[in-house]
Amino acid sequence: MGQKVSPIILRIGYIKDWKSRWFAGKKEFAINVAEDYRIRKHIQKKFAHAAVSQVEIERLRGQLRIRIYSARPGVIIGRRGADIDRLKDDLSGLTTKELAIDIKEVKNPAIDANLVAQSVALQLEKRIAFRRAMKRAIDQAMQSGAQGIKIGCAGRLNGAEMARRETYKDGKLPLQTFRADIDYGFAEAQTTYGTIGVKTWIYHGDAILDKKVEEEVQESKTEKK
Repeated sequence: MGQKVSPIILRIGYIKDWKSRWFAGKKEFAINVAEDYRIRKHIQKKFAHAAVSQVEIERLRGQLRIRIYSARPGVIIGRRGADIDRLKDDLSGLTTKELAIDIKEVKNPAIDANLVAQSVALQLEKRIAFRRAMKRAIDQAMQSGAQGIKIGCAGRLNGAEMARRETYKDGKLPLQTFRADIDYGFAEAQTTYGTIGVKTWIYHGDAILDKKVEEEVQESKTEKK
């Protein structure tokens, strides 16, 4: 059996960081996790067409800092920041802490794994052939500077009675190499035949590490030998 692990979780503490950054005791931990989940769900639902890649949440003393990464920041901000003020009012009902919202622009959405998965899912909902949608996304990513990409679709593809999985890949994808900067994304397409899951892996090249970290890794390898 293949034991599959998320490429992002595998690299946390090495080249990746947590999407929720805070510390809490036993009593508050579960409450904070549920609160983070509700905030993310609300943002993704409200700005479904704003190409939201990810939402980072940071908890400081008495303050909740939310960082939204989007390919269309203007849609979230609105005219003269009206939509951000509305979003603050909505989120104030989910948390008692003071809110601070930052919008970060995703400059190259063609090589952002979450945005690529969302794009393929939207095309599937519009009844575009899944192979065509996947191959177009792969071509765009490789032209935009990705070193490797893999896209997988699973479900009742083309309305077939038997659910199946189809995967397409281009370039290289070193999933077991810790320093390899691999972005992972997931989205769901709600079609008339049922839900189709879309997974995306994009390889951006090797991350530049500190010399101390590299030396520690080399030492641990020599000790094992």
